[in-house]
Parts: sequence; C-alpha cells; structure tokens
Amino acid sequence: MPDPIITIEDLSKRYMIGRQGDQPDGLRHALERAFRPWNWLRAAGARRSIRCEEFWALRNVNLDIRQGEIVGIIGRNGAGKSTLLKILSRITEPTAGRIRLRGRTASLLEVGTGFHGDLTGRENIYLNGAILGMTRSEIKRKFDEIVAFADVERFLDTPVKRYSSGMYVRLAFAVAAHLDPEILIVDEVLAVGDAEFQKKCLDKMDHAGHTGRTVLFVSHNMQAVTRLSQRCVLLEQGTVKLDGPAQRVAAAYLSSGVGMTAVREWADLAAAPGDGVVRLRAVRIRSVEGELVDTVDIRRPVGVELEYEILKPGYVFHPHFGLRNEDGVVLFVAQDVDPAWRRRRRPPGRYISTGWIPGNLLAEGAMSVSVTLMTLEPENHHADVVDAVLFRVIDSLSAKDTARGDYPRPIPGVMRPLLQWTTTHVPSERAVEALVD
Repeated sequence: MPDPIITIEDLSKRYMIGRQGDQPDGLRHALERAFRPWNWLRAAGARRSIRCEEFWALRNVNLDIRQGEIVGIIGRNGAGKSTLLKILSRITEPTAGRIRLRGRTASLLEVGTGFHGDLTGRENIYLNGAILGMTRSEIKRKFDEIVAFADVERFLDTPVKRYSSGMYVRLAFAVAAHLDPEILIVDEVLAVGDAEFQKKCLDKMDHAGHTGRTVLFVSHNMQAVTRLSQRCVLLEQGTVKLDGPAQRVAAAYLSSGVGMTAVREWADLAAAPGDGVVRLRAVRIRSVEGELVDTVDIRRPVGVELEYEILKPGYVFHPHFGLRNEDGVVLFVAQDVDPAWRRRRRPPGRYISTGWIPGNLLAEGAMSVSVTLMTLEPENHHADVVDAVLFRVIDSLSAKDTARGDYPRPIPGVMRPLLQWTTTHVPSERAVEALVD
C-alpha cells in the first residue's frame, strides 16, 4: 500500500493565554522583536506580574490520509479544526509532533488570503498562483477557467480592495481549486458565498477527489460533509473523538449530546457575536410555558428565542434562524416577519424575537439551530453563529395523537405532520350478499 499523502503524528499546539503583550507568530514579528529589544524590556515587568495559562488547541492528534480521499473535519467552535488546517498549511508551527505532506498544497483558510488589496483581480490571480507555487505558464493556461468560475470578469481590472467579501472568496477559491494542487485545504470561508457558488465549490471539490486529489475541509454543514466525503474526523477539545464513515460520524456528532444545550448566552457584550451595529445576546429554546427545554414532545410547539442588542440606529433588521436535523439536512430557514417591525428602522435597545415551530411538524431526532443577524438596504451580515443551540424531538410510542399512529418502527422523512384524514367505505356487492345471508 502506498504511503499516505498526509501523515500527522502526535500533533499538539499550545497557546499561552492571559499574558499581557502576547506576540503574534511569524518571521516578521520575530525579527521586529529581535531588533527592538527595548519594547520587550519595557513590558517585561508587566508580563511577569500576570499569570500565564496554557491552552492546548490540539493534543496528540494522529491521522493518516490517503491520496484521493475527501475528508471532512467537524466539531464545535474551539475544537481545534482551524488550528489543524493552519498547521497543515504551514501558517502556524506545532508545539509538538510532526506532519508530512507528499504533494503540492493549496489552502483557502481566510477570505482573500494571499491577495494584495491595491492590485487588480487579474494581477492577484498571478500573484496568488505564484504564492501557491505555480509557474506563470500554468496560471496563464488556467486563467480563463478561473475567471469564468469566479464570475468576476466585469471587475477583473478593478483593485480587489473594492470587491465584496463574496467576490473575494469566489476569486480566492477559483485560484486555489483550478491550479491543480495534489492537496486542497479549505476552511468554512465558503459560507460567505451564495447558494449557487457554494454548489459550484462543492462540485469542484467532488471532482478533485474523483481525479485523485486529496481534499480536507472544515464545515459546520453536515449535509455538505456527508455528500462530499466518505470519511469524517470529529475533533473535540483538540483531540480526535471519532474518525470513520462520514454518515456515522456526522450523525454521532449531532445526536450524541456534545454541546447539547437549550440556551447559549453571551454575558460580555464586547465578546458577543456581532459588530458595532448589533450584538447577539442569547439563543434559547423555550416551551409554550416559557421554560428552557432541550427535549421537546413532538406534539408540542417549541420557540426559538433570539435576544440581541441593537447599538446603532437607522437599520432595517432581518433576524433569522435555520434548523438542521442530525443528518445535516436543512429543514427550513425562518425569518422574523413580525408586522410591528417589518421594514421599520429599529432604534437602539435590547430585543427578543421568538419564532414558534408548531407541534406535529418536525420528525423525531436531534435538531441544530444556527442564527444570523443581518440588515437590509444595504444587505449585510453582522452575526452568524452555527449550531448555536441544539434540542431533541421525542415521538413517544405511548402517545396516541401523533402521526406515528400505531406503527412502532422508525419512520423516514425530515417532517412528520399530523394530517387530517377522512376515510369512506363503499361495501362490495359480495360483502352485502354475505350479510343478507
């Protein structure tokens, strides 16, 4: 059997937190510190007075990945997913352990990585391609395909600092994916693209796997993970919790109760998801009685409560949430359509918006709620939290007033509505004759 194209052995990454003046990683910052020692001396006394704490983003990770595998990396925020990809991309050095990459690697970890804002889209294609190790002739041969895929032809000679985040990521992904790397590493940046572009990216990664290339990608979208990859790695607190078939690992992640919680709150407004326009305060799952619940009777309505603080006046807000089941299938996206605030510019203050899901609508199983706070006119995303809270829907066999009826075994489908049924009966002639006799 050939050697793995990626080998990860006892990989660990430690960060020191709670220390004043922590210095960024990288050669440039190391040189600056070396040639400006007075900065270090000036802050040394303050640093000594503050307690240092260790945080292990990764600990003893071991993985072998074969050529042609498409591997999804999943886990909750802070599990170590992005740290792993940064080490594989040579952006961050590990604290311990080692990695071996046997092939040319292209990474797309942040929007516009490797782009220069003052250069045009055309110039950045050549610049980014050179950074990825491609020759000018290779880039020239693929140039038209890259432009067509990114759909930025009209803006090709415009400086990329004037691009929207969506245009940035389209061009960045197009360059990375079309220059034929043996290994393609992709983080969740594709979430900023529209649905059509995301489908193109998924198709491109699928094609890469079928042509012998290796793809590693981080995603919170279990539907994309199970569609693209046969193998999935679940990280939890910096360690490999599960490694196996994508369907099994994704289902275990969503249904095992990892992080299963009916409420998620951010007490510190400055650290809450959002920006200077709005901050998300909390996401809660409530019963009709107002109680926090993480388990819901299939017959009962359930409320998804979004608490947020508007900091800047003059915006039309569009809070909404999406619901996914344990297979990663998006069940629906629900927007705040309360007529009291629809199309109205909201004044600053704290708001609570609750969307109610009717009883006898969802099927049983684990449900994940992702939340977005955005404004319209112009359209901007201010806060996005994937898998903010999770809850489980229970369909009891003892209940006689659900869509299950008297059927005891598992029922397929993402919805389980209790429909109104009517049944009429017309006796057959033979049955009538038997009754007369």
